[in-house]
Amino acid sequence: MSQGPAGFLVQMLNGPGMICTVLPELQDIVDQVSRLVAAPATLEDRDFNLVAFGAQPGAGIDTIRQRSILERRSAPEVRAWFEQFGIAVSDRPVRTAADPGRGILARVCLPARWNGVTYGYLWLLDERHELDDALLGAAMHSAARAGAIMAQQARAREQAGDRLLSLLSPDPDTAASAAEEIAELGLADRDAPVVAIVLRAVAPAAPRTVPMNLWRLPGSALAAASLDHVTLLAQPGTALDVARQARDLYAERFGPGEREHVVAGIGIPRPDLLQARESWREARLAIRVSEHVPALRPVVSWAEAGVYRLLACGPHRELRDAVLDAPVRRLLSHEDPVLAATAREYLAQAGNVQRTAAALGVHRQTLYYRLGRIQEVTGLDLADGEDRLRLHLGLTLAPLLA
Repeated sequence: MSQGPAGFLVQMLNGPGMICTVLPELQDIVDQVSRLVAAPATLEDRDFNLVAFGAQPGAGIDTIRQRSILERRSAPEVRAWFEQFGIAVSDRPVRTAADPGRGILARVCLPARWNGVTYGYLWLLDERHELDDALLGAAMHSAARAGAIMAQQARAREQAGDRLLSLLSPDPDTAASAAEEIAELGLADRDAPVVAIVLRAVAPAAPRTVPMNLWRLPGSALAAASLDHVTLLAQPGTALDVARQARDLYAERFGPGEREHVVAGIGIPRPDLLQARESWREARLAIRVSEHVPALRPVVSWAEAGVYRLLACGPHRELRDAVLDAPVRRLLSHEDPVLAATAREYLAQAGNVQRTAAALGVHRQTLYYRLGRIQEVTGLDLADGEDRLRLHLGLTLAPLLA
């Protein structure tokens, strides 16, 4: 863990299951306000992502508060309900009405502002309208402190994101300068091994970025949003766990019909920051592969994409012409489709006759007969390693290139 600009606490990717650390100052503010007004409090950012919460009595909270704590965010319709009371522009406590039909109790919102900008909201349940205006006025000082801290964090994230984008620049001097700045700010060691993770929605989902709940990033210190994707840097030992968590976190901001099309691509680890661009390029290519091989989703690693990596390396027409040559085409167009299916299974079993016969549910003599027919149709020698590779590659990629 290291200290970044403006007191921004940066937690590097220390292990699976981690979530972004909340500054102790923000948790202290929530606890202090709860004690001051004798009411359970929560702190959310301006996008209604949960930042911190105090003790919540089981019988004294409503459905919306429960969901906010369990899901770490509020739904868009909940946000719209509360914003109608003018909380986004108010510089004083705002009382919001109850709505029994939505399971919403009456509340007091203390906007967390800094320099005229709202960065979050301190929420106090006030079902019986018992909170005193004088106490609320005192609590606004704590809300202002929270706003100042959240403003510092927002600026620090923006700075970190800008430096990450510079680190990924194709210009060597720009990337080198960014690597030095990242190291100087304590965001990552200059010679620390890194892995790039890219999050993107693939067709038919809309190619766009959506607001991401940075409070819940899996221990990530560096994140940056581009036009149609989000990039994270992780340590090699945690990359897979981080990619899974970040992908789920990102997907939840899309509509129900689009979430399954949100993919996380993982590049190959690099020994230091300056080589992060290569890992980032591989992560993006991994997502491109997943567009053609949905079975690899929702998290696809470039290192484990195998032969499917060819799908990301150039126009499909040229690849099709190179891979689906005459022997492969003859087998695929043969009147007996059993031959192609047998060849696929035989090659998938590394040429093991016993395993192939068992997988196909046929006698070994039947399999030998089919293998002979495959050789006749293709003109290839299945005992020759290069011929088997040629046929295996063609049959594997054929469904994706046809």
